Amino acid sequence: MKNTDLQALVDAVEQLMQRNTELRTQNKTLREERGQLIEKNEIAQQKVAAMISRLKALEQDS
Repeated sequence: MKNTDLQALVDAVEQLMQRNTELRTQNKTLREERGQLIEKNEIAQQKVAAMISRLKALEQDS
């Protein structure tokens, strides 16, 4: 194996390691965002359920 081939391989490995790190960071960020969106969705569902309950209660009072 030539020295240039070895250096090219080392460079490729370094690029892959850097890309891997970037992807892991992006994955972590996306997981955090997903968790926040799930939480917001649950809150919205609870609010809608509460509104429906209030509307049903108003309907029964009428």
